[in-house]
Amino acid sequence: MDLIHYFFLICSICIVNIYGLTFHLSPNQGKKCLREEIHKNVLVTGTFELSEAVDQKTNLVVTDSKGHILYNKDDATKGKFAFTTEDYDMFEVCFESKVPMGRHGADREVGLTLKHGVEAKNYEDIGKAEKLKPLEIELRRLEDLSEAIVNDFAYMRAREEEMRDTNESTHSRVLYFSVFSMCCLLGLASWQVLYLRRFFKAKKLIE
Repeated sequence: MDLIHYFFLICSICIVNIYGLTFHLSPNQGKKCLREEIHKNVLVTGTFELSEAVDQKTNLVVTDSKGHILYNKDDATKGKFAFTTEDYDMFEVCFESKVPMGRHGADREVGLTLKHGVEAKNYEDIGKAEKLKPLEIELRRLEDLSEAIVNDFAYMRAREEEMRDTNESTHSRVLYFSVFSMCCLLGLASWQVLYLRRFFKAKKLIE
């Protein structure tokens, strides 16, 4: 049991993603965004907290690559958000701070933590809702973790097959193009030889 637990622990370190970062946001200087590619049907949670700033409003928007707004918060100061991805896509979390015209605001410190996959789920709440014992909760977590591992391997295998097919297709096209180029060069060389032969015969330089 210990070996299995250690195995899943090592795998979880490899595939579970937790991003915690702190940065400074200047007012009226445009947006600052965090982008990340996430697989299909993955739960994503985020927590954010901004330092206080007088007469300064900061907007938070979470979108996908198609521009769909997944979360929007005006005058954000502190909170949480969550969503489940519908497809493999690039997601973007953006902060933008503004102050009234003619005023100068100080930089705001932004703390952002993103979780997705197994770590985004609250297994304590799941255990309470389903009345699970601590061991059953751990088994549920390990089951979800093993499923995430299998899905990651399946995705990597699919990407490998896609890249192999692309490589083989590119190789075939390059081969056909090379053969076509050689045929064109041979045809052009033959035409030049025949043309020069007729030219020299017309000038009576050769018989």
